[in-house]
Order: sequence, then C-alpha cells, then structure tokens
Amino acid sequence: MATDKELSDFLVTVERRSFKQAVYAVRKDEVALDIVQDAMIKLAEKYGDKPAAELPMLFQRILQNTIHDFFRREKVRNTWVSLFSSMGGDADEHEDFDLLESYAAEEGTEAAESSADKVERQQVLTQIDEEIQKLPARQREAFLMRYWEDMDVAETATAMGCSEGSVKTHCSRATHTLAEALKAKGIRL
Repeated sequence: MATDKELSDFLVTVERRSFKQAVYAVRKDEVALDIVQDAMIKLAEKYGDKPAAELPMLFQRILQNTIHDFFRREKVRNTWVSLFSSMGGDADEHEDFDLLESYAAEEGTEAAESSADKVERQQVLTQIDEEIQKLPARQREAFLMRYWEDMDVAETATAMGCSEGSVKTHCSRATHTLAEALKAKGIRL
C-alpha cells in the first residue's frame, strides 16, 4: 500500500508529463489543467490504498478516461447548444446569418489552418509515424518513452529493464535513423 508521501511524490513526478499529454489531446491549457487535477483526485480517492508500483498504470488509465469523458461531455454540450440555437427566435431574424461568414478562428489553432496546411501536416505526421513503426522494437520503445512520454533516462531504463547507457544508445540510433529516413523523404524538422 502506498503511503501518503509515496502518493504525493508520485503525483509530483507525473504532473508535468500528464499536463503535456492532456494539452496535446484537448489543445486548451485551462481544460488540460482541470483534466489532470481531476485524474489526480480520482487516483488519490479511489486507488490511494494500492501499492506504489501500481500507481503509474492506474494513473495513466484514469487520465485517458478523464480525457475521453471531456470529449463526450463536449459532444453532448455542442449537440444541445446547436439544437436550442436553431429552435429559438424568429426565423426571418436569422435568415441572412451565416456562421461560416462570421466565424473567425483563433490564430494559431487548428481551425485557423488552411485545408492544404492540414492535409500537409497530416501527411507528414503519417510519414513520421510510419518511420517510427519501422524502428527496431527496443529503439522504438526507448524513443517513445523518452521523447513522447517525456520520461528521463533513469525512468526509461527502469521501465525497459536495461541500463541507462543502453537507453541512450537506443535513443541515439533511433533519432539518427529517423532523421535520415525523413530527410530522404524531403521532410525537414
């Protein structure tokens, strides 16, 4: 069973990484903070009595479920808002209104991107993903833990069951292989 200190220390270590993960998913800092906070509270309330070794996997699952819950609530909320907005008021009053003509996307968001930019970005991401999948298993595992999950070398070594030197070697080889493969495809990062 995890002590209060172990639980607290664990939450401190995952705070930044889980925030990045939530921001990547929802694209809003304030919402991501709420999601991480909710996930931490759920872990403490419902699973605080579990062994410390089980906390990382439990927290990851809780975080993912909290992110999914956010998207479900947004979908329901957007459905109701659009239903009520179409029902209210005089039809003649809104006849000339066109949301697409008046909608201004926030600069720097996905909505502000042109369709061509979105397609190009998606194609590049697909190519990067394909190249990551081609990496040998240990290189891919080390690369994703270090650069996607933002784990440090020691955490990655523990998770992979190898030395820190091996993690560094796997990551170095993976980044060089990816750089060469993407360069050959004309992708400059």
